[in-house]
Amino acid sequence: MKNARNNELTDRRTASKDAKISLLNAYRIAQTVAEPSKVERQAARTAIALAREERRVERGRLKREERTRVETRAEEETAAAQAEALAETKAREGAEKARIARVIEDEAARKAERDRRYANRKARQA
Repeated sequence: MKNARNNELTDRRTASKDAKISLLNAYRIAQTVAEPSKVERQAARTAIALAREERRVERGRLKREERTRVETRAEEETAAAQAEALAETKAREGAEKARIARVIEDEAARKAERDRRYANRKARQA
């Protein structure tokens, strides 16, 4: 019984082992045959990756330039708005001073007219 073999199991094991070996050999041969095209594909992938990276860098540069331009425009608009507000404030202050001056002049003219009438009345009475 020591040398008794179950041929069916042994045959299946041998067939499986041979199939695995042939698959491994076929894979190795395919790898060897595909090596030149693999190098070409890898070079193409590398070129695509480099181009993609260059486009990404360019997009980043354009975004920074646009952000700088927008910030500059915003600063200019803010400065213009502040200058406009300052000019408007000065104009309002000037108009207020002119109105006060007119009121004072009108008041002085009214007092002068009142004094003149008073003086005329006193002159007629005397």
